Amino acid sequence: MICSVVSLLLPGLSLSLSLPLPPSPPWKPNDFNDFLGQVFCTLGEIVGSPASRLEKPLVGIPGKTCGTIILSVEELGNCRDYATMQFCANKLDKKDFFGKSDPFMVFYRSNENGTFTICHKTEVVKNTLNPVWEPFSIPVRALCNGDYERTIKVEVYDWDRDGSHDFIGEFTTTYKELCRGQNQLNVYEVVNAKKKQKKKRYINSGTVSLLSFIVESEHTFLDYIKGGTQIHFTVAIDFTASNGNPSQSTSLHYMNPYQMNAYAMALKAVGEIIQDYDSDKMFPALGFGAKLPPDWRVSHEFPLNGNVENPYCNGIEGILEAYHQSLKTVQLYGPTNFAPVVNHVARYAEAVQDGSQYFVLLIITDGVISDMAQTKEAIVNAAKLPMSIIIVGVGQAEFDAMVELDGDDVRISSRGKLAERDIVQFVPFRDYMDRTGNHILSMARLAKDVLAEIPEQLISYMKSRAIKPNPVPPAYSTCAPPETESV
Repeated sequence: MICSVVSLLLPGLSLSLSLPLPPSPPWKPNDFNDFLGQVFCTLGEIVGSPASRLEKPLVGIPGKTCGTIILSVEELGNCRDYATMQFCANKLDKKDFFGKSDPFMVFYRSNENGTFTICHKTEVVKNTLNPVWEPFSIPVRALCNGDYERTIKVEVYDWDRDGSHDFIGEFTTTYKELCRGQNQLNVYEVVNAKKKQKKKRYINSGTVSLLSFIVESEHTFLDYIKGGTQIHFTVAIDFTASNGNPSQSTSLHYMNPYQMNAYAMALKAVGEIIQDYDSDKMFPALGFGAKLPPDWRVSHEFPLNGNVENPYCNGIEGILEAYHQSLKTVQLYGPTNFAPVVNHVARYAEAVQDGSQYFVLLIITDGVISDMAQTKEAIVNAAKLPMSIIIVGVGQAEFDAMVELDGDDVRISSRGKLAERDIVQFVPFRDYMDRTGNHILSMARLAKDVLAEIPEQLISYMKSRAIKPNPVPPAYSTCAPPETESV
């Protein structure tokens, strides 16, 4: 039996299948076939399985073996190609009184309603009528939205300091024409329509030639996961005194028997999705900012399970259990230092830079960071490694410093050195608390936003190191051949 098709957007969304599926209403008494069984899983479980192929037993009929179902996932194609091209021009019009021209080009994608949208601007080449522009890359979907015969308009300008750039001329082409590469067919006359109307002998305002055109397919997060890249998840929890006494209900670490605290909810929301991309489900869990027995020295990098040699916990439930146990044995103290746990994960990431593994550190904290300079340096160094950092702020503190670490607006730097990539994502948990008290909805919203940047960050690392995904292992089949009736 072959079943299809389930399309899901969130990698942590639960998926349930019952076989066979009932018809749409209105139902008739004979519409229902025999119930064969059901299975529950997440999309992440399927994607994270070898060759993105998950085999699970069907359940649902007491005392009966229902067989197994094989689930596979395929990413829908959405024009993932990137085009890299280079142009030069010859004998463009002279526009500057004391010089020649400072030409640049503007590329426009045509829309279905006949309008045009800017999709790329080249750099300005100063004081020349025969410029050679640098090669540039652009997604094919941005250039023509996947329609290879859609018009692409290119305008050529002479740059002016005051912004009143002089129009030299324009030409049109298509992606299909550009794909022919460098040849006489890709030499375009640059035409200024107004000059052409005024001057009878006007021919053109120069020519633009395509020098090179290369198309490559952009690899996706799913390509790397299907090729065997493992996501390694580490959690670091803030045990500083500013969280409040764990035995009191006002504490952020308070263990209410009827409801998870903010730390547990953040951990569960993010961890339950990421764990599906890790084959062994064993996760290092660290704490920072507490005094540890027996000598009660402050530690900013201690294992929640108390085992320095093996800080791994079995699944998210194992981390939660170790977290609750730590609250009973350590003394909350301070300060709030991030650098030790960032460097801890970075040491593991540094040892494996071939694309086979990618490391995600989740830091859950309540307060203002104490070692900002050291943390910035640690993040700048980690940006060169296969690693991402998620910071979830709990409580009502001001998190201005965390926004600075995020680097969405201004790339983080340390000692004059700019981070190679943006690897930090910060969110305040309070922004995701559902007003109706629906914690499941709060956790789903949080997980969606904090994990949104991980795929792009993984891809940016792989591209920076020219690492391509491994081939997907060949699919195998354990399905029995169809039964035949004897004649």
